[in-house]
Amino acid sequence: MARRTIDITIPDLTGKRAVVTGASDGMGLVMASRLAAAGAEVIMPVRNPRKGEAAVATIVQKIPSATVKLHSLDLSSLESVATLGDTLRADGRPIHLLINNAGVMTPPDRQTTTDGFELQLGTNHLGHYALVAHLLPLLRAGYARVTSQISIAANQHAINWDDLNWERSYNGDRAYSQSKIAVGLFGLELERRSRADGWGITSNLSHPGVAPTSLLAPRPEVGRTRPTPRLRLIRALSARGILFGTVESAPLPAIMAATDPAAKPGALYGPSWPGHLGGPPAEQAMYGRLRSTEEAKRVWQVSKELTGVQIEG
Repeated sequence: MARRTIDITIPDLTGKRAVVTGASDGMGLVMASRLAAAGAEVIMPVRNPRKGEAAVATIVQKIPSATVKLHSLDLSSLESVATLGDTLRADGRPIHLLINNAGVMTPPDRQTTTDGFELQLGTNHLGHYALVAHLLPLLRAGYARVTSQISIAANQHAINWDDLNWERSYNGDRAYSQSKIAVGLFGLELERRSRADGWGITSNLSHPGVAPTSLLAPRPEVGRTRPTPRLRLIRALSARGILFGTVESAPLPAIMAATDPAAKPGALYGPSWPGHLGGPPAEQAMYGRLRSTEEAKRVWQVSKELTGVQIEG
């Protein structure tokens, strides 16, 4: 079966400044490329400088007029997040778009961040929570839209409130789901607090469906030396245009959520084929696990306590 071409129209972003985490490869690289092609200045905070430089070269080769800038960021280190915040605040320029895209997925064994948090919770959620806190003045100045990338896993399992860091027993899939539920609840609570306190920021959510991205590829830094069996299946079906998305289509819900003038605050965007695993992006019903405002407030509070960083308007 021939693979179907899926795309969206991105508005002119000339004069806008965008920050995309995890932009050195995979979906994040596609996001950065598409935003740059639409005229945005794209800030690419990356953990690996070599991968970042290669990503910039790829973008500029395809889009000679692109304005892209590398910065150092390791979301698994709160010190690194604070340093990036200091750097960008010193620059003083408003940020108009922030896509919280970077993440790690299902290390085979429990690992921890520099600050001692379970790696997926610390990187996927707490790092992004702290990033928003440090960038808040610039986000407010740019009346920014913040789009947080969750996953279909955010509609599975639950937050392990009795053992947030999975110290007593570790389950990689459940820990990944927990991290993405936390990301989603935080993104929705950010929207509610901005609206209530007049911060001028809008916040929404996206998910990529399922596609053969680098999340399930060999990643020595998380202890995975070979592709997972599910990645081989995803690759085979994606190549035939069956059920799953592609590396090119999976970023489109986040791009739509971040740039489409009609995209709604507090909404969720994802692929629209049956099962929401692939297809053109569209608004979707909010996942049940993300509907509790009390859970969202609890995530906000515990994130503040764990990171020692407070989001203040």
